[in-house]
Amino acid sequence: MAASFSVTRRFFDDKNYPRGFSRHGDYTIKESQVLEQYGQAFKALELGEREPATKEEKEFVAFCRGERAPETFFEKTWHKYRTRINTTKRVYTLSGDVSEAASGGDDYSGE
Repeated sequence: MAASFSVTRRFFDDKNYPRGFSRHGDYTIKESQVLEQYGQAFKALELGEREPATKEEKEFVAFCRGERAPETFFEKTWHKYRTRINTTKRVYTLSGDVSEAASGGDDYSGE
């Protein structure tokens, strides 16, 4: 099956994963390897820049179009990647006047 998604270049996403997929912690070692090895093909197939040549590639394109749920490891890995990069990352910070909270400000009177 892997021969279906043959590419000559490795896939990197410097914007979302500047240190590489395996060093970020979002993916297993196997998922990281699949993204690096076949990501160029996945992306080209999804964007329509490459015509699907095999049954696996045709099924992959159908999954990308939303015609069916991800079934293969490749499809599930690509779906996970697309979900991660398209989800807004929330960053929570604590803010406020620390001295007021420490002195028992009016917010918590205990009554």
